[in-house]
Amino acid sequence: MDILTQWLRSYLPALPVTDQQLAEDLTLRGIAVEGVFAVEGGSRLEMDITTNRVDAMNHYGVAREVAAIYNVALKPLESSHELGVAHSSSASSPMSGVAGFPVRIEARDLCGRFTARMIHGLSVGPATGQLASYFAALGQKPISGPVDATNFGWMAMGQPTHVFDLDTLEGGIVARRAKAGEKLRLLDGSERTLITDDLVIADENKALGLAGVMGGWDSRVTEATKNILVEAAWFDPATVRASSRRHGLHTDASHRFERGADFNAAPLGNHLVTRLVVEQAGGEVVGPLVDVIVPEIAAKTADRVPITLRVAQVKRHLGATLDGIDISETLVAQYLSALGCELTASGAGAYSVKLPSWRLDMEREIDLIEEVARVYGYNRFADTLPSFAGAVRELPHAAQERALRETLRGLGYSEAVSSTFVAEEEAQLFDAPGKGAVAMGNPLSAEAGMLRPALTPGMASMLAENLHRNVSAVRLFELGTVFTGSTAAVQEEMSLALGATGAAAATALSAEKDALFYAVKGAVGALLARFDGAPSFDADQLPAWIEPGRGARALLSGDVIAVFGELSAAEAQRRKLRQSCVLAEVNAQALLSRPLRQQVAHELSRFQAVERDFSFVFPDAVRWEAVAAAVRGVDLEELHSVAPLEVYRDAKGKAIAAGSYSLLLRVVFQSRQRTLTEDELTGWSERVAVALAALGGVQRV
Repeated sequence: MDILTQWLRSYLPALPVTDQQLAEDLTLRGIAVEGVFAVEGGSRLEMDITTNRVDAMNHYGVAREVAAIYNVALKPLESSHELGVAHSSSASSPMSGVAGFPVRIEARDLCGRFTARMIHGLSVGPATGQLASYFAALGQKPISGPVDATNFGWMAMGQPTHVFDLDTLEGGIVARRAKAGEKLRLLDGSERTLITDDLVIADENKALGLAGVMGGWDSRVTEATKNILVEAAWFDPATVRASSRRHGLHTDASHRFERGADFNAAPLGNHLVTRLVVEQAGGEVVGPLVDVIVPEIAAKTADRVPITLRVAQVKRHLGATLDGIDISETLVAQYLSALGCELTASGAGAYSVKLPSWRLDMEREIDLIEEVARVYGYNRFADTLPSFAGAVRELPHAAQERALRETLRGLGYSEAVSSTFVAEEEAQLFDAPGKGAVAMGNPLSAEAGMLRPALTPGMASMLAENLHRNVSAVRLFELGTVFTGSTAAVQEEMSLALGATGAAAATALSAEKDALFYAVKGAVGALLARFDGAPSFDADQLPAWIEPGRGARALLSGDVIAVFGELSAAEAQRRKLRQSCVLAEVNAQALLSRPLRQQVAHELSRFQAVERDFSFVFPDAVRWEAVAAAVRGVDLEELHSVAPLEVYRDAKGKAIAAGSYSLLLRVVFQSRQRTLTEDELTGWSERVAVALAALGGVQRV
């Protein structure tokens, strides 16, 4: 957003620095200025305000930050008592404001506060004076005096407001849920079909606007308007965000409401816009300001429980300053008071801090400590570590985590980190059956509305990012936390994801189209081999994100530890992937609870090893695990290893019957005590052949 320095200076008459210095100091304190442009009367600052700092998305909010940084006086906004206020503390009364305009809140969980005031006898025309000059400097398109006053209001103090043509209203104002299928024509001329999850501002007979997003066409202010109703309210952020996404509308109002507006700003915003409307269009204020409040919402926003702040903790966390200034009680109180906190001494070196209604991002003591550091300037602290007493202790599962990372790095995988949040459709696709996904109460966007129930959606996104940037061969892994259950009861577990695409060569045992799958299977097998238990694989109950017939499960002593496979064609198409990607989700929590397999090193034999090859035809139902187990079951001390060399299938069914395959395997014999004799080798080979025949194999000669 853009901020005018002349507008800031109207709130800060004693500001002692240049516009350029102001921009640098704001940036160093987390209120980033990306550009400074000269305009008539000052400068226009191009700002990049993070989503959690909705309080700074306006001129007065930035001015508050500046006042805290330079310790200069901040002029107060207009008092809401100048024109009279009619208060109501309950949203459940039939009508509130007998002397003012009637207002009723029916959706008390979605609309926490609603203010209204009438103005009669307007003469609508273009904006003039300071308002017009500020708009010109900002490049803001003027509309008309009353409408421009509402735009001025949110740019000034961050509170979105709206003006209705009073003569189009039938009865009082009602904040309610929309009726299923209800139609509403908005200010942009589009007609929307609403659902019951939408919050609307209505009169007694019809919807007037989509709350927090956009007003309605039928009640808009035009040049013919003579009487208006000024509205300022507080709406539930999640509801505004959902409606905004559902109807494809992103407005200045929704941008602020969906990030958490100031609950206490509505009366002041209404007063500011009312004064500006009278200045711009004349008219007379009729009746008091009606202010309807839902106490339950007020308790969660404006009236939160105070936080205890210990100055000793501030000093412990922040350490020494480069300029030798002590972070004293006085300095802590000065900074936090300037930011809007109310501090009450609660003992030696401690304060009870009432949080400002516009800073919903502050919740804990550490948040207050961070604010002190931010206002003082992160760059002004020395590079020191907090004091520590005791010894370094390794976490209980550190050895297991180290084994996972070492194994995968040794196989050529690079560790990566993805977002903790995923879209709802991804959460549903990658969620483990029966565990459930956790929705965010106040998500940053529709693409980040759920806590991740698995690491695989993030891994798929990282593979896609690499492929879209022409990195064709990728091997990644991520070890992190996943979340399941419900909002009321969130379960956290460690998980491990593998992702691979490209650069997998065919082998004697796998065709090129299968090589990537078997490479990932080998990586999963290598992980399981580091832990106690007997590994095995099957293809039962695979999730929907795996392409049918292209996945498997990995088990350890019968417990399912991992699922892996090729990303489904539908999901690959949705992500615009141009080549095959194989993913694996490993239950790291289960592995971390298992002891590591103790590695034993034997002295190499000084005697020659002898190889013997066996060629058998097996039914397709006989898997390699069974073949290897049968050979090892011969129970010979001299049996050193067994490995497959070649798999052959005859597509025509002539040399090898359909439903069967030919397997060439190599068995290595070696003794630690002596050179093997031919008679011993012949006898052992016969025992191996008998074991393979017992599986249903037929030896080829």
